[in-house]
Formats: sequence, structure tokens, C-alpha cells
Amino acid sequence: MNKPLTRAEVAPEQTWNLQDLYATREAWLAEMAALEADLSTVTRHQGRLASAAATLLACLDARDRLLARLQRATTFAALRNAQDGGDPQGQADLAHAAAVEARVRAALKFVDTEILAMPEADLQGLRAAEPGLAVHRTELDELARLRPHMLSAETERVLAALGEVLHAPLMTYERSKSGDLRFEPFTAAGREHPNSFNLYEWSYEGSADVQVRRAAWASFCKGLVPYQNTYAATFATEISKNIVLARARGYDSTEQFLLHGHQVPFALYSNVLDTIQAELAPHMRRYARLRQRVLGLDRLLYCDIKAPLDADYAPALDFTQAAGLIQAALAPMGEDYQALVREAFERRWIDRADNLGKSSGAFCASPYGVHPYILMTWTGTMRDAFVLVHELGHAGHFLNAQRHQRFVNTRPSMPFVEAPSIMNEVLLARHILQDERDARMRRWVLMQVLGTYHHNFVTHLLEAELQRQVYRLAEGGQSVTAAMLNERKAAILRGFWGDAVVIDEGAAMTWMRQPHYYLGLYPYTYSVGLVAATALAEKARLEGDGVFAGWLQVLRAGGTLPPLDLMRQVGIDLASPEPVRAAVAHVGRMVDELEASF
Repeated sequence: MNKPLTRAEVAPEQTWNLQDLYATREAWLAEMAALEADLSTVTRHQGRLASAAATLLACLDARDRLLARLQRATTFAALRNAQDGGDPQGQADLAHAAAVEARVRAALKFVDTEILAMPEADLQGLRAAEPGLAVHRTELDELARLRPHMLSAETERVLAALGEVLHAPLMTYERSKSGDLRFEPFTAAGREHPNSFNLYEWSYEGSADVQVRRAAWASFCKGLVPYQNTYAATFATEISKNIVLARARGYDSTEQFLLHGHQVPFALYSNVLDTIQAELAPHMRRYARLRQRVLGLDRLLYCDIKAPLDADYAPALDFTQAAGLIQAALAPMGEDYQALVREAFERRWIDRADNLGKSSGAFCASPYGVHPYILMTWTGTMRDAFVLVHELGHAGHFLNAQRHQRFVNTRPSMPFVEAPSIMNEVLLARHILQDERDARMRRWVLMQVLGTYHHNFVTHLLEAELQRQVYRLAEGGQSVTAAMLNERKAAILRGFWGDAVVIDEGAAMTWMRQPHYYLGLYPYTYSVGLVAATALAEKARLEGDGVFAGWLQVLRAGGTLPPLDLMRQVGIDLASPEPVRAAVAHVGRMVDELEASF
């Protein structure tokens, strides 16, 4: 395997085109200065929001325009850092963006505090007097929900000014992960192989060669060990920050505080965590035992749980072929959606190269008024197509929302965010299987679908379970240390996998691998998205692809409705426990089919 490239050595056609955001770094720097200079377009209304409906509308509209610009500017800095986290100039620019963002948000905090200072009847009178305020309905309603938890105007301003500090745990984690972590090369089958976060997660973790897989795992875990105390302290800081904020704002628990913006009942969060862990574990243990038997292993290590069951069958797929396959799979979404996908491939929305310092995993950033940007690492297999179609689901969602909503109404709350992306994965699998007669290909696709459920119902859900346990222990006074996190993570994994998987020291350190712990209670929302996509796919099977016309309307609604109301638009009630149980049962049927195929 070749030595990883530096960013400068990567072919431009394998990278995204950041010039669509800003033609040059100098143009971006000019915009950063202009953002602060243009604060006056909003602040000139300070102290007068209660005076007239027209003044309130002018202020909210000006804030909306300024925040859209701020999002584009901070996205540019974040994407440059994601493509090469080891670049000193990129690191400095990201810090500069964070500082400017903190100052801008602090200066704008008066908008919320002045609105909340108005008697509710006066605010409703202003809203009734000015029809133009209807576009701000969602943010005003959400602000009303926050009223019992707001602090004094000066305290809120200070907290906003501390935004850069409050987000420091995530920045520290990401910068260390991309810029500091190094993994020793390893030898397997007589060859030396380089290792990195991306190489391990995109290539070695799913390798058919048990020697490569296990040697890469040993190298990977050895690289993590020296950083576990630093990462634990970073994680502990994030936890302490949220506990302090939750108590200051008068929430019953930190989980309640972190769930506030999700706009879902606490019971949904608890039900997803409890039901999936209890009812999915037996199916996944069967799947693990099947893998051990088929692979002929005396025991299944944690690093073996993503090994391919049909080691001699790994369908290759180049990037051009993937474009055609994905286009065809997403045909039920309509021509406008397909045109969006074509543009993503043709106009360099996708950064697919592997290079030193590049962020691991995959994501989609959707700056308002430009186009989405997708980061992933292309390895030349059909599995990559599933990763890419997932991120294109985010792109299609937010671009549709942007075309029909103002910036303030573009993004729904977190529990809905993963549903459109996972829906695209379901459509890709359906497309491949509908005319596929080759038994090995059908079995391979089935394993990819199970991989999606594993990723969202196991990997991310058990992250959420660790969050739940650690926040409750920390609230009770227990210190968050590397030893505590390793012990808790190992116990959670053993509780889920039973004796079907050997949980070793490396498995216990998997809390070090994800940034999700610094993003509120993000991890459980992947499961919510998968439940929603599973239910919608079943609805399409029963009623036909006409349901996707309604789905497009949901995507275009952006954040104008809470997550449960968005799903009710297509006839799915996530408040009921039944969709969760139905999705888990669907996994069980897939494991049944896979067992029968062997």
C-alpha cells in the first residue's frame, strides 16, 4: 500500500471546490472583517424591539441575513481544516473564525433578551400586527419555550461571548485527532502497511484478511493509548460545562437540557435507548455468531465484527460508476432531486481523496446560499456508494430546504436530521436488489444494509448509552477519567454483545474515536432517523413510490415543524413505540435471511 499523500499531492478533481464559497482566502478574510463591521445592521435596532412590529421585523430580518453570511464564513474555515487538520494556517483561520463568531453572537444576543423581556401579550400583539413576522414564527415559538430557562440579559451576553471557550472541547479533540495522532506501520502476511485513522476505519476495519485486520487493530489501539487521559479530560470538560449550564438554567437534568432543542418528548429518547438495546441484542449476537462460524474463527474479537462474511466477494466500484448507480437508485425522488445529485458529481461538491491530516469519517456541510460539501474517503468499493448516498441525502435535504425557506427556517431539530440520509441508503439497497439475481450480490447487499443498522442501532446507540450513564454518574459527583470511561464503555459493550464478542482493551477505548460526544445528545438521533426511514420504506412497499412526493415536501419544510410533526406529514407516528419495534424486527428478519443463505 502506498504512503498516504499530503494535501498538496492530491489531484484537484478528487477534492471539493471551496472557491464556490470564497474565490480566495483574502476574500474570506475580507468577509470576516465585514461581518463585524455590518453588525450595525442589526444592533441599530437595539433597545427598540418592543416599540413597533416593523422594528422587530427589520431586526429579525437583518439578523437572519447576517447569520447566513456567518455560517458561510465559518463553514469555509471548518472545511479547510477538515481537509488538512495539520495545516498551521488552517488551524489559525479556524480559531479566527471561532473568535469572530463568538463576538458576533454576543453582539446579537440582545435580540433574544429584549424579546423575552416583553410581556407575552405585547409580543403576540406585535406578531398579529405585522404579517411579515410569520416567517419568524418558528424561532419566536422556540424562544418562548426557552423563556423559563433564560438568565439575565448580561449573563446571556457573557455566555454568548464565551462561545469560543464553550466549544473548546470539540476543537481540542478534533485538532488533536487530525494533527497529533500517529499510528505505527504494521506487518501482516510479510508486508508492511501504513496506518492512520482513515486507513483503519475505511480499509482495514473491514478487511477480509484476518492478519491485516487484527494487526491494524493492534497498531490503531496502541496509537490511542497515549492520548486517553488527555481525551478523557477533554470529554470531562464538555460534561462539566453542560452540567453547569443545565443547573444554571433550571433544568431537572443535563439530559433534559441537551434535549430541549430536539423538540421531542423525553420518553422518545428513553424508549429508543431502552427498546433497541433490549430487543436488538439477541439478533446482533446471532449475527456475530454467524460471522464467527463462517469466518472459521475460534473467537470473534471486537475488531472482527465488520469483517466481510464472503471474503472472496467484494464488488469494486469506481467513482464514475457510483454516480450512475446512485442516480438510478434515487429516481423515485424525482428529476429535480436527480439534477441536484448530478451537479454534486460534476461540480466538485465531494472531497473523496485520502491525505494526511484529513478528517476521518464522512459528513456533509450545507452553507446557506451556496451548495453542500461532502467529505469522505473513496476506497473503490460498493460500500463507498452507500456512504456517499447517505451524505447526498443530507445534501438533498438541506438544499431543498434552502430553496424553499429562509435561513432561519432551514434546519430541523436534530432527531430528524439523519432520516433523509438513511432513506437514501434504503433506496440504494432497494435498487440494487430489485433486479439482482446473483445470490452472492444479493447477500452482499443484505450485509451492507445490516451494516447501516449496525452503525446506527449499535455503534451510535451505544455511544448514546455511554452519554446517558456518564452524565448521570457525573451529576452524582463521580469523576470522569479515562479509567472510568474505559470501564463504562466495556461494560456497555459486554452487556450488548454478551459472550458472542470478545471485548478487549481497544474496544473499551472506542469512546475516543467519535466527535459525537461533543455535539450534545447527537448519537441517539441516528437511531431515530433509521426508524423513520425503515417505516417510510415499508410504507412505499405497501403504497408505492408516490409516497416520495410527500417526502420531498417534508424535506422542503426544513425546520418549520418539529420532528414528529414532519414525520406525521407522511403518515408515520414516531411518538408510538411501534415503529421502533418494527425496525428492530426488520433487522431480525434480515439476520434470518442471511443465516439461511449460508
